[in-house]
Amino acid sequence: MTALAATMLIAGAAWIVFISLVSALVQSFAPDWVRARVLAVFMLAFQGGLAAGSAFWGTVAAREGIQSALLWAGLGIMATAALGLVAKLPDHTADVSPWNHWRMPAIVADVRPEFDEGPVLVTVEYRVHRDRRSEFLDAIHTYSRVRRRDGAFRWGVYRDVEEADRYVETFLVSSWAEHLRQHERSTNADRDAEQRLQSYVTGEPSVRHLVSADLQT
Repeated sequence: MTALAATMLIAGAAWIVFISLVSALVQSFAPDWVRARVLAVFMLAFQGGLAAGSAFWGTVAAREGIQSALLWAGLGIMATAALGLVAKLPDHTADVSPWNHWRMPAIVADVRPEFDEGPVLVTVEYRVHRDRRSEFLDAIHTYSRVRRRDGAFRWGVYRDVEEADRYVETFLVSSWAEHLRQHERSTNADRDAEQRLQSYVTGEPSVRHLVSADLQT
């Protein structure tokens, strides 16, 4: 009984240390602008797993007995530890420091949008090497994840039927303020994906910003 009490004390202390370390790591590795959301998802998964696990093993204990529940729970812990052999964590973390390289839009003074105006349609025109179209499309569909992560709620890429090398990327953002925040959300981890995309095009992409115009504008 004494050995069990000591084991539970050590295990409980280790569990508290583990929770504190993981929470600190989640906060330190997440970019500033998304840290709260990352932490919220982490806590939802973590606390949700505790609640679901408690309900599951309580049901097992009620039907099969506490000894069987503890036995199977222990085997499950060992199996989970074995997952580290086949599903390893990354050896290094992505560089999430800001990479603010976007050119800010040149706005005509008399049509300057208010921060809450929107949605905003952003178009990016590319001139693609004719022999690299498939690689370009693969790269830009991969890069679409960055656009959505940074705030776009709709994304698409289109080819011009009159000019074979012209492709247009479009994405919608909820407001002008949200688009300005996109300029601050690029990270150095995105650099490789964007440089890969740029290697398939000629010249600089042409960017346009269009704000929704309703009858009251």
